[in-house]
Amino acid sequence: MTAMIQVANLHKTYRMGEIDVQALRGVSFSIMRGEFVAIMGPSGSGKSTLMNLIGCLDTPTQGQYILDGLPVDQIDRNLLAAVRNRKIGFVFQQFNLLPRQTALENVALPLAYMGGISAEERLAYANEMLTLVGLGDRISHRPKELSGGQQQRVAIARALITRPALLLADEPTGNLDSHSSAEIMKLFESLHEQGMTVIIVTHEPEVASHARRVISVRDGLIERDGMPRRPNSHTPGRRRRPSVVDRAAYRVERRMS
Repeated sequence: MTAMIQVANLHKTYRMGEIDVQALRGVSFSIMRGEFVAIMGPSGSGKSTLMNLIGCLDTPTQGQYILDGLPVDQIDRNLLAAVRNRKIGFVFQQFNLLPRQTALENVALPLAYMGGISAEERLAYANEMLTLVGLGDRISHRPKELSGGQQQRVAIARALITRPALLLADEPTGNLDSHSSAEIMKLFESLHEQGMTVIIVTHEPEVASHARRVISVRDGLIERDGMPRRPNSHTPGRRRRPSVVDRAAYRVERRMS
C-alpha cells in the first residue's frame, strides 16, 4: 500500500500583531491510499490548520508535505491551486451549492472549469455521480427543494466528479440532524470500501468512530493516533470493488489527458 499523504515535522505559525501563534508545532504522520481517517480535536487544537495544509489551502511555515507523490511544500501558489483542484475533492459543513442551479448543474460545474468536456458529457457524468450517492431521482431539484442530508449528498457528488485522489470533509455532518448524519457517514464508509481515500475533520467522537483510524490533535501536536475508540464492524483494507464513480471518472480523465 502506497502513501497518499506524508507529513514530516509540519509547523505553522501565524503572526497576530506582535505575537507569533504556533498553530502546529511539529506534526508527522502518513496516510495510506484507501484509508478512512478522522482528524479530531477541540476548538483551537490545530486541526483546522492541519486541514488547510492537507487541502493545499495554505502552506506550512516549516516541514514537508507530500501529496500523492508531489512535494506540496516546494511549489508556488499558482501550481498549488492546480494541485488542489485536481487532487482533492472538498466537502464542507456549509453545502456551498448554487441556489439557482439544479442538483445536476451543481455537480457538473467543476468539469466546466476544466474544459475539453462537452456540456452533454458533463451532465451525463453528473447524473452518474448523483445516482452513486442515491439522488438519481432528484437531479432536477434545486437546493431549496432538498433536505439538508440530500444537499450534502449533492456536495459529495460534486466533490467526486473530477476523480480526486483524496476526499477531504470538514465537519460534514455539522448542519445535519442525527438521521441525516448517519446516512452521510454510511456514504463515506461506502466510498472508502470502494477504494477512496477519505479524511474527515471533526470534533464529534460519534462521527470519528466511523473512521478506521483517528488522529487526535491538541495544542498543535498529535495527542493520539490509532483505532477509533468506538470501532464499528467494518474491516480496514478491503480490496477495491469497481464502482460507477470509477467508470465515470475514468472517462473524465481520458478526456482531460
